Amino acid sequence: MNQETTVSHYLYLVRHGEQQDAEHGLPDGPLSERGKRQARAIAARLGGVPFDAAWHSPLEGAAETARIMTEVMPALRPEPSTLLFDCIPSGPTPDMPNAYKPFFGGVTEEQIEAGEAQMADAVAEWLTPAREDRHDLLITHNFVIGWFVREVFGAPSWRWMGVNQANAGLTIIRVRSAKPPELVTHNDLGHLPVELRTGLPVEQPL
Repeated sequence: MNQETTVSHYLYLVRHGEQQDAEHGLPDGPLSERGKRQARAIAARLGGVPFDAAWHSPLEGAAETARIMTEVMPALRPEPSTLLFDCIPSGPTPDMPNAYKPFFGGVTEEQIEAGEAQMADAVAEWLTPAREDRHDLLITHNFVIGWFVREVFGAPSWRWMGVNQANAGLTIIRVRSAKPPELVTHNDLGHLPVELRTGLPVEQPL
């Protein structure tokens, strides 16, 4: 009896480690000491995954996270990709809850258009089936990961908002050859002790 073989393309999405001046709202910068520990922890967590390729945002926090991860995972060869830059993936829409509208007060139309184009290209690049089982690592930013999760569920364009991921949190998406993509896990923090769980709007339970 012949059985259908499903080829799986796994995407491992990791948010960069905590930045030095994260509490001051700076958009980028070197990692804090806690951020460096987070990077080493996620690398240890993923050490057994047979990655085919890895990419990171060119911004400093993500690039430093990638460098630290390669110290723990020397076979990893992450490359920078502008498709993983921090961005605003979409603008306000009529169906978006009013509570989210103040967020866009300082956001320009140019930023929104650039973010929409970037994420359309990122989805086309990575959220696609592969010809054989494949494991790809993407080290990026909170909004980018939120957009990928939104895309898996086919949710409204604004729904990346409120889909939050901790620093060095792990999200895994499985793209299948014959079925819709599925979210394997979102914001998995099992590799992080409580004192390393940062970057979320609320504190995490034990």
